[in-house]
Amino acid sequence: MRLCMSESLKPSVLVTGGAGYIGSHAVLALRDAGWPVAVIDNLTTGFRFAVPDDVPLYQGDIEDAELLAQIFAEHSTGAIMHFAGSIVVPESVENPLKYYHNNTVKSRALIEAAVTAGVPHFIFSSTAATYGVPEVSPVCEDTPRVPINPYGWSKLMTEQMLGDTAFAHAMNYCVLRYFNVAGADPQARTGQSTAGATHLIKVALEAALGKRDHVSVFGTDYDTPDGTGVRDYIHVSDLAAAHVLALEALIEQPDRSLTMNCGYGRGFSVLEVLDAVDRVTNRQIERRLEARRAGDPGSLISNPDLIRATLPWQPKNDDLDTIIAHALAWERKLADIRGNG
Repeated sequence: MRLCMSESLKPSVLVTGGAGYIGSHAVLALRDAGWPVAVIDNLTTGFRFAVPDDVPLYQGDIEDAELLAQIFAEHSTGAIMHFAGSIVVPESVENPLKYYHNNTVKSRALIEAAVTAGVPHFIFSSTAATYGVPEVSPVCEDTPRVPINPYGWSKLMTEQMLGDTAFAHAMNYCVLRYFNVAGADPQARTGQSTAGATHLIKVALEAALGKRDHVSVFGTDYDTPDGTGVRDYIHVSDLAAAHVLALEALIEQPDRSLTMNCGYGRGFSVLEVLDAVDRVTNRQIERRLEARRAGDPGSLISNPDLIRATLPWQPKNDDLDTIIAHALAWERKLADIRGNG
């Protein structure tokens, strides 16, 4: 049953990394649903334009205990949604200490500050990378977690810290393990803005719009219908909606913590995605077939049964062409924001 809460009773939510891709969509989802919200972001990879003008934005670091204490006091913070961190898997292999610092050490500082201030609810942006290369697909929450890169380990360590902290202190938490997040706000208020992003749909759209001359297809000999890797793509706005519902669930049952996959439970291959981009943009993208990348599983699809059983989550954008169309609209608006089109 969904918690019915008047806006006057909704606690203030601090969104870390709220000027980034997923965080900015969570800010919109909270704001649209009447939750008081504030953002902390160091703007290393986030963008000030991604935060609505009426949402307080603190430019700073989640490792800054003094700043966090100030924010918690000024807003009577009752919950944290934690998106801040580094997310590029190959970079994590090349520079592991950066990832253990940004994603693990800084998360520890944030959790400690939350405990000190008595913030009772914590939602954490985790990843399917915690599963590594699973032997089965679809992937359930109890599938063995064996990360194969520092990015996955840095996230899994934070999951462990949250579990241990909730056992010892008056805090409950929700870990949401994302699969492949894509798309943009249907009203084009925010979207994936990072230059050099590695997400397939963004890369393909940049190629369709002439910003890249081709799209590389890594691996054509997987045990999948067309030989290319299959992934579960979830619309970022549906993902943001899941965060708001998760927060309601934590408030409704403060003695319960949750760990859930976020995906649709259905996969598309790389070639199917590129075909869809061709279809939506009415252009033909050049595809270059290349060797597999080390550690890429052939298929990575979520089993979303738990989140659907636990939350009243009803995705509104579970359609590949819709995901691509929304991302395309954002790419065009982003060009205008940057004065390139």
